[in-house]
Amino acid sequence: MSINYILIDLENVQPKNLNMLLSHAVKIFVFVGENQTKIPFDLVSNMQCLGENARYIKISGNGNNALDFHLAYYLGNLVTEDRESYYHVISKDTGFDPLIKHLRQNKIRIYRHTDLAEIPLLRISNANTLEEKIEAVIKNLAGRGGSRPRKISTLSNTINSLFNEKLNEKEMLSFIDSLKTKNYISLDQDKVTYILPNNN
Repeated sequence: MSINYILIDLENVQPKNLNMLLSHAVKIFVFVGENQTKIPFDLVSNMQCLGENARYIKISGNGNNALDFHLAYYLGNLVTEDRESYYHVISKDTGFDPLIKHLRQNKIRIYRHTDLAEIPLLRISNANTLEEKIEAVIKNLAGRGGSRPRKISTLSNTINSLFNEKLNEKEMLSFIDSLKTKNYISLDQDKVTYILPNNN
């Protein structure tokens, strides 16, 4: 079975939604900078829930790109051992992109995301009815914490990124209207405000 390896650049991204991955086949590596002395409680708690599938890697040394080089080293080792799985680098640092492009040219399934919720593993593939789709979208949005889209256009893009088959413009307007009717969101011109359940 293919595994989703997730390598998090904690100096660059501090994910608040690790709980979205608890029911999936993942292995998570969190790279911690040498001078990083505090890690968010929610992240630590969810890492503990993942047990042996989660690991912290405290890097040695400072300097530009020190953490990036450590992450690239571990990524290389993982890819050497398992070329058939999926790899996800969680970072806003575009400096990883040339390496990722090179690996993809060599048939490695690897991606960079700025948020855990962007990982294709979390896309909605088994929701058929409108109610199931709404429930799945709401669960995903609730798991994003403070990184939810704030405009209708970015909300539309986020929703479409979750579906294997994208919604057309008419379907999207209807879907967003359903979210509004069910009081999950409120709209003020192009701005979106959320009224979502806790993502437990």
